[in-house]
Amino acid sequence: MEGYSSSFLAYVCVITVLGIAAFLRLVMSEIQLTYRLVIYAILLIALERVCCMYLAGLSGVLIFTAACLLAYQSLSSPKLSVQGKAVFITGCDSGFGKTMAQHFDSLGFDVFATVLNEDGPGAKELLQMCSEQLTLIQMDLTKPEDIDRALQITKKKLGEKGLWGLVNNAGMCFNISDAELSAMSNYRSCMEVNFFGAIAITKGLLPLIRRAKGRIVNVSSPVGEIPFLYLVAYGASKAALTLFTNILRLELSHWGVKVCIILPGPYKTAASRNAEYWEHQVHHLIRSVSSEVLQDYGEEYMLETKDLFLKYITAAAEDFSPVIESITDAILSTNPKPRYYAGKEIIIMYIFLYILPTSLSDFIFKNWFLHKKVLPKALQK
Repeated sequence: MEGYSSSFLAYVCVITVLGIAAFLRLVMSEIQLTYRLVIYAILLIALERVCCMYLAGLSGVLIFTAACLLAYQSLSSPKLSVQGKAVFITGCDSGFGKTMAQHFDSLGFDVFATVLNEDGPGAKELLQMCSEQLTLIQMDLTKPEDIDRALQITKKKLGEKGLWGLVNNAGMCFNISDAELSAMSNYRSCMEVNFFGAIAITKGLLPLIRRAKGRIVNVSSPVGEIPFLYLVAYGASKAALTLFTNILRLELSHWGVKVCIILPGPYKTAASRNAEYWEHQVHHLIRSVSSEVLQDYGEEYMLETKDLFLKYITAAAEDFSPVIESITDAILSTNPKPRYYAGKEIIIMYIFLYILPTSLSDFIFKNWFLHKKVLPKALQK
């Protein structure tokens, strides 16, 4: 009886752990429900019964665990060949885009990398580090003439071959502040770059992507779905991009084109840790708000938001590997996931968002990102 109880406990523990892991992989990574997945589930249930009945004890637990791990690993889709494939990546001056351009070039892709500043250090480094297969294109997503020129260069070089992959990576966050404090120009600028720019380049390249039955990968942000305070303009533009991506995925499925979205966690990109830029932005904000609003909020409140953001960024991850691996899988997997959560912190945040009551998740998000100690001046006693 004692042996049976310990064996039963071992099975319960193993099945619980593996069940949670399977749930996270299914829900958070969104593995598609296929016949192979159903067959695996049936076989594992049958194996668990056999182990429980005839292999009680440690040996049964080990065999069942090993079978689960093998099934778990085999769910990853095989990768496609890189040969003859071209990828177009926006926002390659620094951060994810620059790292991606180098990575895809090293894999053997024909890379079209767009940069805002063709004379900047990022552009120069790409030309030095990458092969002659990389085509560097200067493009400002807010200028239709730049987009048209980039499209013409790409179409001319590809000819009838088609474009395998488009990675809409370029994005900007212009200010960190409350919704009331954010200027309308801030909202419009975020939408212009992060949303309208991505749409314009996608529409322009879609005939080439449809011809190749290729991939569109949009780098969005959890900020578009999770209520991060003080990022309302940036978050709204990313929310629009996320919905656009979801609809595009359904519409293009008839053409054999796969559309994926990447949701990165907090990372130290060159733009986010530019203290001088954020210092300039907050002082510009203080000068631009009305005297009535400034009196209600106070300079101290606005400056603290900036200081907390810079402090938050210092703890962000510097290794872009989860993001690059997610984008690579989206481009090369035979069956890419609709959504990629790049970073453990993001998976935890989404669990809070989906599972907890709104009142509790609101409390967590309110105190997770930038926990302010200074109240608006009008609310101070």
